[in-house]
Amino acid sequence: MKNFKTTADGKIFSAAYEVNKSKFLAHVAHVDDEESAREFLLTIRKKFFDATHNCSAWVLGERGDKQKSNDDGEPGGTAGNPILETIKKNELTNCAVVVTRYFGGIKLGAGGLIRAYSHTAALGIAAAEVVQMTAFKKISLTLEYNFLATVENFLRKEKIRVVSTDYADVVTEEILLLPEAVEKFLVELNDLTAANFLHEELEEIFIPVKC
Repeated sequence: MKNFKTTADGKIFSAAYEVNKSKFLAHVAHVDDEESAREFLLTIRKKFFDATHNCSAWVLGERGDKQKSNDDGEPGGTAGNPILETIKKNELTNCAVVVTRYFGGIKLGAGGLIRAYSHTAALGIAAAEVVQMTAFKKISLTLEYNFLATVENFLRKEKIRVVSTDYADVVTEEILLLPEAVEKFLVELNDLTAANFLHEELEEIFIPVKC
């Protein structure tokens, strides 16, 4: 799996821009698929139903290979595509941006529209909390209780993420490690416990890490 940048989940980030009496509002959100992107767009359209235009774009997928833009009545290529290019320039994926326009009575021309939509989208992304979805390997460790304190001190010292701990006949801890750190970790834990532990490599999962 490849690490990728996106915006923090569960939040909508916004910014505003005004030029020649036209008001532009950007709203930026994390989306996981096309359905959630469409739902986000619909939410913004309902909220700003009286706007002249609600133009949008989104990029989806770990490789950012699913892309869509919409000019919503603006001249072709002057709104949706500039928003899309701004998302791509910031190397974001699983991200949707809607830029709302209230027309102020003065035409901006094609170049002016492109600059306005690009700039407003960039302001929205700048206001967003950007995270890197980072692949971690989940490791299950099984050990006897007499090694628990030693191992937990080691995990704390190395700032290793502990997902869960099961206290049964033996202790089972699930931890998260960067894939490239697994081999070194196991060698160090082997030395620390004189090989008195069992381990199993489980799935890889993505964890958001602040950029």
